[in-house]
Amino acid sequence: MLDADFFRRWMTATAASVDREAERLTALDSPIGDADHGSNLQRGFTAVAAELEKEAPRTPGAVLTLAGRQLISTVGGASGPLYGTLLRRTGKALGEASEVSEDQFAQALRAGVDAVMTLGGAAPGDKTMIDALVPAVDALGDGFAASRAAAEEGALATTPLQARKGRASYLGERSIGHQDPGATSSALLIAALAEAHGE
Repeated sequence: MLDADFFRRWMTATAASVDREAERLTALDSPIGDADHGSNLQRGFTAVAAELEKEAPRTPGAVLTLAGRQLISTVGGASGPLYGTLLRRTGKALGEASEVSEDQFAQALRAGVDAVMTLGGAAPGDKTMIDALVPAVDALGDGFAASRAAAEEGALATTPLQARKGRASYLGERSIGHQDPGATSSALLIAALAEAHGE
């Protein structure tokens, strides 16, 4: 069973990972976006980690809802609302339970990913964070390590795609050949999940 501590560890591990990878995320965002993806997420997840230090939500759902709210209020651009929606919707789906099973978490995360697809209007193959998140959720039934591998593979697979959504879509064919920064940061989020689980 997964408790509030596990979800706090997930958010803290994500903050550390985004901190380490911020420059790479911004470098990926440079040719096809606003060159601020890394710095924006770094600011957001640093705020999440600080907030979780101050407050100690007692349920998995409350941890993720707080994290999502924090991201929406501190991250500029599209990533704040998208990541914020992902975590808030997942948290909401987990409800008030003090512990959740891996299966319940997988279902809740799918609800979060669906909410992101609705908000951003993106589908798999559009060269967005969805290209990492959908395979990650699909693989979650096989464990956290499988989910991480699927997310990383999904992020890499965005390189040859032409962007159909988001800022990169304005570039048309010039977006081909660049790995999507949103899919890359989503893979970091899922890798941090596996790390929090000790995998």
